[in-house]
Amino acid sequence: MNLKLTTRQVGDVTVVDAAGRITLGEGSSTFRDTIKSLVNQGQKKILVNLGEVTYIDSSGIGELVSGYTTVSNAGGKLKLLNLTKRVHDLLQITKLYTVFDVFDEEAKALASF
Repeated sequence: MNLKLTTRQVGDVTVVDAAGRITLGEGSSTFRDTIKSLVNQGQKKILVNLGEVTYIDSSGIGELVSGYTTVSNAGGKLKLLNLTKRVHDLLQITKLYTVFDVFDEEAKALASF
């Protein structure tokens, strides 16, 4: 299954719901383009919901970092929600878990902005 991204507004926060695989190629470029587009539209508060992501590879992790950098450079914040065990473990192994603000509950994540 390819990556499917849907965006929704909750107050002044843009929530990006991701489902499928974030991998080298189409999945990672879709993610990158979505984040860049949101930043170009002036969105500064982005919450990425990874609850439905079935697989992520090193390229996908790279895109999360790239997205984080893009949003931060624009003066915004990118936070992560609902990590699957696989994504959580990958972020732990790569020491990126300390870089991202990670949440298990959408309400808490939204309140943190």
